[in-house]
Amino acid sequence: MKEPEDKIKKVFTDEWMEIYDDRPAAISLLNNIRSRMHELEALLEECNSHWYEDMVYRFYHHSFKVYNLQYSTGKITEALRALNPDAVMTEMFMQIINDGTNNNWSVKDNANWLVATRPILEAFFHARYFLEMAIKYGKTLERPPAVMPRGWAALLELYNLR
Repeated sequence: MKEPEDKIKKVFTDEWMEIYDDRPAAISLLNNIRSRMHELEALLEECNSHWYEDMVYRFYHHSFKVYNLQYSTGKITEALRALNPDAVMTEMFMQIINDGTNNNWSVKDNANWLVATRPILEAFFHARYFLEMAIKYGKTLERPPAVMPRGWAALLELYNLR
């Protein structure tokens, strides 16, 4: 017989939410996020300014100015690295960042715009996502949970802690 959904939710919230991840690396990550919260929020505010709107527009307008988005991606990536400087970030994330940064515009890019510029936006969006998750869970978690919200789990994946 199938358990009623209410009972499953009650057991999940009452019992499972009191189990914490006591690994020093997870605790350190959360503490580092909290200690740098002001810096992280300022960086997100900068990324959400009119430049964010403008850079996405530049992509669709086929403007070489979209290449400027790489600067923000680099700043976010460095801030994320600083949250756990001893960790090696996951290879997938670093591949996305490497593909979307250190690119120089060339007239040839105009003929193959999506191939040339989409990685720039993709890298920014992934970096921005992790910045948003760090801020969100730095503000809401008291301790690293063992049963995790997806965004916190993603942060642990970023640092190869999951």
